Amino acid sequence: MANAASGMAVHDDCKLRFLELKAKRTYRFIVYKIEEKQKQVVVEKVGEPTQSYEDFTASLPVDECRYAVYDFDFVTAENCQKSRIFFIAWSPDTSRVRSKMIYASSKDRFKRELDGIQVELQATDPTEMGLDVIKSRAS
Repeated sequence: MANAASGMAVHDDCKLRFLELKAKRTYRFIVYKIEEKQKQVVVEKVGEPTQSYEDFTASLPVDECRYAVYDFDFVTAENCQKSRIFFIAWSPDTSRVRSKMIYASSKDRFKRELDGIQVELQATDPTEMGLDVIKSRAS
């Protein structure tokens, strides 16, 4: 279960909530946190389907790393309703170096556990994951 490189396990709830977001659209977003003491990734927060992108970005701490999944709805140029599931690796410049290293080394394995990610973003400050960036990467 744990990865030899990072030693991080993934709590079952992480995968379960992601499947609910993907299949049933139960959530708009999920924020994941690495619990260093338990050496595992856990769900920190889920967003209701009615919550906005601003609610999502506000739920990310300004000085701590997180993983997040966001279900982005948009309308194409042909007027088709679509959605893309984004995986965001949030690693602000102000977070601890050790934390950045742990999140970076665990990211690929954690992402593999979440089958159905369509777009990946790496962000070190809010401008790198602004709504304009999300919109441009979605289509």
